[in-house]
Amino acid sequence: MERMDEKTKTAAELLVECLENEGVEYIFGIPGEENLEVVEAISNSNIKFVTTRHEQGAAFMADVYGRLTGKAGVCLSTLGPGATNLVTGVADANSDGAPLVAITGQVGTERMHLTSHQYLDLMTMFEPITKRTKQIVRPDTINEIIRIAFKYAEGEKQGATHVDLPVNIARMPVSIDEKPLKKIISKKEFADMTSIEEASALIFKAERPIILAGNGAQSVAVAVTEFAETLKIPVVNTMMGKGVIPVDSRYSLWTIGIPQKDFVNQAMDKADLVVCIGYDLVEYSPAKWNPDENKTIIHIGTRPAHINKHYQAAVEVVGDVSDALFGIMRRTTRNSEPEFAFEIRDKIRKEHFSYENDNSFPVKPQKALIDIRKIMNPEDIMVCDVGAHKMWVARHYNCYMPNTCIISNGFASMGIALPGAIAAKLINPDKKVLALCGDGGFMMNNQEMETALRIGVNIVVVIFTDSSYGLIKWKQNDRFGESHFVDFTNPDFVKMAESFGAVGYKVEKTEDFLPILEDAFKQNKPCIIECPVDYSENTKLSERLSKLS
Repeated sequence: MERMDEKTKTAAELLVECLENEGVEYIFGIPGEENLEVVEAISNSNIKFVTTRHEQGAAFMADVYGRLTGKAGVCLSTLGPGATNLVTGVADANSDGAPLVAITGQVGTERMHLTSHQYLDLMTMFEPITKRTKQIVRPDTINEIIRIAFKYAEGEKQGATHVDLPVNIARMPVSIDEKPLKKIISKKEFADMTSIEEASALIFKAERPIILAGNGAQSVAVAVTEFAETLKIPVVNTMMGKGVIPVDSRYSLWTIGIPQKDFVNQAMDKADLVVCIGYDLVEYSPAKWNPDENKTIIHIGTRPAHINKHYQAAVEVVGDVSDALFGIMRRTTRNSEPEFAFEIRDKIRKEHFSYENDNSFPVKPQKALIDIRKIMNPEDIMVCDVGAHKMWVARHYNCYMPNTCIISNGFASMGIALPGAIAAKLINPDKKVLALCGDGGFMMNNQEMETALRIGVNIVVVIFTDSSYGLIKWKQNDRFGESHFVDFTNPDFVKMAESFGAVGYKVEKTEDFLPILEDAFKQNKPCIIECPVDYSENTKLSERLSKLS
């Protein structure tokens, strides 16, 4: 890039230096006229730019990158429609606690006071869906603003931030001596001893305690499992907490969060103490598990509890979670086994495995998920889209390790699975990565199959097909006994896969699903598997659960 003299560089170049200083590996996005200088600077850096086919796909890739690494994923767009296309993915990351930095191009500052082509006040637009949004109006403030963006994105609660760079600022010279700011890692903060002792006393006295593990417990999964097994406390996880405790631990009570009152809710109803670890209210409303506001609650997390009349903690243990759990373990004991939980666990397991040999067709979602689990190793990653299949994943996809089942359940965004799986495979090339979609969610970002082919990430995409927005149909039928405006037609997904250059399969009988999965993961290119599902199981499940006492 041509410079005015050897003592200056462009503001865009300084911005990219700052991104390198933050350890950015990938930027997901689409070049545009108002980010040309930034793109040019990226091309001369060590950062890999992943060109996507839609900015929403870029934001979802940055979102899942952040979830899996704990480092902010970065997405880039131009102004106007490019920026608005980022919104859903940015909002998803912010709600679900994934660190993300969104960078947008913008008109020059000389045009902002006028009605101007493609101009939007992006600061105002991003303000409610990010932790911080900043516009760069002086090139010598770039290092400060980028450091702010990453500090807030990666700080508790992790989430999204936004940086807006006007095109004339990006071109301006800045001194060659202007450098990125030092990245300072904050020291751990530890819970005070009084709260640890109070929590220990409550746990010692409780007759039927239960742990509710949320997304924030993923990073301390080993400590949570040891805590549960040492103190003999059963663990219920949210959808975003799947894998915090291995499902084969006798203290795992599986997942809570589907709309109906399930077996797991019975255990929560019987609990006289709920120990919430890394739990965020957006994952599963406390009104669902504490409707009468009568549960004794211990809140253990890196941040104080949110205010909610259904979530009033008797004790808040705020600080490093792993240290807090071991501190409580050192101060209390429990000798009795949670027999009430074991009885419920046996019912859950019996129902789950009753579908293992069910070869009726179309494939029952329970059977499909059992087969997927047989193919996926414990460390492999599923990225689940949003729809009816997400409810079945919650109930029937068993996890053994943290962050091996990625579900959007704070913002619950359709369209996340395919782009999210691309990011997951980029950073985990040696693991199997599967995107599980409904036919509604897949068609929202199916264009990113071209991205997967182009950059060489060999993911497998399984599409549960029923030619409808199945979750909404399920809710309509439960509420009104009929459904409206939720049905559609689908393309030939095998031919679609082949048109991209991918491998396509269609499941014609249930017995073929498992060998098709095996074959797909042997391919050296991305694959799409169309799997017709029997969603009459949705209403059957509602009917069965309505009879639970």
